[in-house]
Amino acid sequence: MNLPNLNQDQIKSSDTPPRGEINALASSINLVSANQLKQLSPVALAYVGDAVYELFVRQELLLPPKRIADYHSQVVSQVRAETQAAHLQDLEPYLTLAEQEIVRRGRNGVISKPRRLPQKIYQQASSFETLIGYLHLTNPQRLQGLLVKLNLYQKT
Repeated sequence: MNLPNLNQDQIKSSDTPPRGEINALASSINLVSANQLKQLSPVALAYVGDAVYELFVRQELLLPPKRIADYHSQVVSQVRAETQAAHLQDLEPYLTLAEQEIVRRGRNGVISKPRRLPQKIYQQASSFETLIGYLHLTNPQRLQGLLVKLNLYQKT
């Protein structure tokens, strides 16, 4: 596939909506209602959170360009349970009471025993993914605000 090779001078500001419009659109999106959210288990929220977090990491590590194998190893190091558990600890001081409750629900929702790591790490990682899924579905702007607090480059 051939993509056009545009430099920044060739991209008109009219090609993208103003930042205010993007923020207004993002804040008006509610993917699930409060009633639907109550029907979702912590495992379901973690399922969504896992995908959302991996996409976030991939986007953050996309530049500077590198080989696919290098992208992969960097992403894998960030989505490991141990790293996710550390990220949860980093975010805990910033969490609201409602978010802390989601984290608790995510921790208590873990029923399987992990094979390669301690139960506590697995629970923390699942809690992290549950929080990410919850915020993705309810408050994407808050999610973005928390994710930028993570320093992905120090955790590798």
